[in-house]
Amino acid sequence: MGETVALTATDGHQFSAYRAEPNGVSLGGIVVVQEIFGVNEHIRSICDRFAEMGFTCIAPALFDRIEPGIELGYSADDVARGRELKGASPDEPALLDIATALAELPDGGKGIVGYCWGGYLSWVAATRLDGLDAAVCYYGGGIQTKAADKPKCPAMLHFGERDAHITPDHVQAVRDHHPDLPILMYDADHGFNCDMRGSYDKPSATLALDRTVAFFKQNF
Repeated sequence: MGETVALTATDGHQFSAYRAEPNGVSLGGIVVVQEIFGVNEHIRSICDRFAEMGFTCIAPALFDRIEPGIELGYSADDVARGRELKGASPDEPALLDIATALAELPDGGKGIVGYCWGGYLSWVAATRLDGLDAAVCYYGGGIQTKAADKPKCPAMLHFGERDAHITPDHVQAVRDHHPDLPILMYDADHGFNCDMRGSYDKPSATLALDRTVAFFKQNF
């Protein structure tokens, strides 16, 4: 189990983050970037699972710039609230918080993984921040708008073939700019990694996690 810690970004903003440590020697550090639902139980469980696999994880609470302590569920009202908060969260401040979390990770291999909005931010972080050795993006809506940007580190993208939010042309836009990038498709819907949502698909989630862990180990 991890713990909630306090961090301070370079602009003076203080925010919370969830940190999970492995039992033994760390295999590397991972910034885990939230969905539009905040650093909720699901995101904390992702950190805990990576920690069980040997990684140090930090999940920054990106919505703390708007309202501290946001933890949403997956009802229609929660989705609407999450979208509202995301709309009020520009990339630049989020990247400051992500960079702060990245700096808190131990020396050695450092990566980033994000889900939904976090998948998009992980892509943006990979193209703009220094110090990353690998980036993994799960169903990041909006990546196609930044498809021409080049990652500074190896990157891997996971998408669901039945995702109505991220259409085939969105994925193709990324392929067109990065034909050698591992862009992996799954017979699943948006949010297939979250076991607290109706769109959860265990086979896809398991395969994507195996690939993600192997990717981090390869690049750390």
